[in-house]
Amino acid sequence: MSTTVSKDGTAIGYDRIGAGPAVILIAGATQYRAIDQQTPELARLLSEAGFSVINYDRRGRGESGDTLPYAVAREVEDIAALIGVAGGRASLYGASSGCALALEAAQAGLPVDRLVLYEPPYVVDESWAPPPRDYFEKLAAFREAGDKAGALSYFFTASIHMPVEQVEAMQKSPFWSMLEPVGHTIEYDALCMGKEAVEGGLASTQRWNRVTQPVLVVDGDASFPFMAGGANAVAKVLGAGRKTLPGQGHGPAPEVIAPVVVEFLRG
Repeated sequence: MSTTVSKDGTAIGYDRIGAGPAVILIAGATQYRAIDQQTPELARLLSEAGFSVINYDRRGRGESGDTLPYAVAREVEDIAALIGVAGGRASLYGASSGCALALEAAQAGLPVDRLVLYEPPYVVDESWAPPPRDYFEKLAAFREAGDKAGALSYFFTASIHMPVEQVEAMQKSPFWSMLEPVGHTIEYDALCMGKEAVEGGLASTQRWNRVTQPVLVVDGDASFPFMAGGANAVAKVLGAGRKTLPGQGHGPAPEVIAPVVVEFLRG
C-alpha cells in the first residue's frame, strides 16, 4: 500500500500496478479495498493489457483519512493528487456512484483523458422509486449523531429498497462489521450524485453537460431495472458511447468488463 497527500492534507491510500497509460478506479458506495475483491482483479487485468492502474480508498474509507468538513471538491482534489502520482494525466473508471465523482473530476478541469462509467445510478423513469425527498436531511442527521450503522441501514432501505428483514439479517453477519465503519460515507456519495437525484427524472443528469472528454457508459442486462435508463440518460447528455453487457449485474465480472475498458481506453 502506498499513500499520497491530498490538497487539504488528507492521506489517501492506494495500490498501483502495471506500466503504461494511467487509469484510476473510482469506487461506488461502501466499496473500499479491504472488502472489495473484484476491483483488484480488474486492476490486474488492465495492467496486463498495458495500463498503469491505481486502485484507492476514497476518503473516509479503509486506509484513507477523512478531514472534515466533507465536500465533493475535496474528493476531486484526492483524484488530482492521484493523477499527480500517475504522472500528470489519467483516464478514469467509475463504478456506480463513483461515476458521478469521475464526472465531477472531468468537469472540474482535471487532466483526464477518457472515462468509462459503469452504471451511474440515476433514476430517470418509473422502474424504480428515487430516494425520499428528505434523504439528504436524514443522512445529515445520522452524521451529526455519529450513527454510521443507522446511515448504512437507511441507505439500504430508502435508496436500494431492501426489505427491513434483509437489512437486519445483514447486520448480524460478519460482513456488517466491515461495512459499518464507512456508513458515514453514504452521505458523501449522495452529495456526489447531487441533490437533484432525489427528485428523479432527467434533470438529475443534466449537470454533466460540460464534460468534453470521450466517455463510454456501460450497464449490465441483469442489473437493477432502472440502471439502463440512467445509463442512457447520462450517455445522451455526454454524447457518449453505450454498451450493455449480457448477464452482468451491478458488479460486473472483472473478466467481462476489462476487455471493454481496454478497447475504449486504447481509442
